[in-house]
Amino acid sequence: MPATARLFTPSEAAAVTGIGLKAVNNAIDKRIVKAAKPVSGAGPARRALTSDDLLRVKLWYKVGDILSQERRERLFDAIRQKPKARTVKADDLLIIDVGEARKQIAARTRALEAAEAMVSQDKEVMGGEPVFRGTRIPVRLIASMLTEGTDAAEILEGYPRLDERRLALATIWVSAHPRRGRPKSLKDRGFKLKSARRTTLRRDPRPTGTDTAG
Repeated sequence: MPATARLFTPSEAAAVTGIGLKAVNNAIDKRIVKAAKPVSGAGPARRALTSDDLLRVKLWYKVGDILSQERRERLFDAIRQKPKARTVKADDLLIIDVGEARKQIAARTRALEAAEAMVSQDKEVMGGEPVFRGTRIPVRLIASMLTEGTDAAEILEGYPRLDERRLALATIWVSAHPRRGRPKSLKDRGFKLKSARRTTLRRDPRPTGTDTAG
């Protein structure tokens, strides 16, 4: 029996296609794609997209300003008729490299699946905070450090159980699984600051002539 095709939440679709979550939801709202049957779970029903939807969203985002609705529909029809074609003519002057778009989506999907396999959640470990499997290292903490510009080598020095592959997967996992509600501070998560690095501001933010005497 063939495996059931995966459905993607809008957040997962954004992570896989490499476009913003707002753009993915915009594509659904504008009926560029027709969201599949909502994903059911513990929370409220969520929109869901197929891998074909992801391809259409990505192409719409890349060439949406070039093609009219009618021409875009002709492009999508041509893709449906030739699902394995590498290139598809949108019109007489525009040829779309559909094969490259499929390749990028497939690679990002594999990365997301690998990321999901490396993350575990257990209420007995860090209060249920998602961590790298086999460790107590929070995935969101590492992704946040990378986003804020912390050098990967510095992170690996501080967390020797990680490697470059895990760092790369942490970013896509967090993108696909954003935290709901107000983000927790490090203190809220039970972390203590081990070290701090001082830096000099480019200029004193205080108004000129402020009296600093005690």
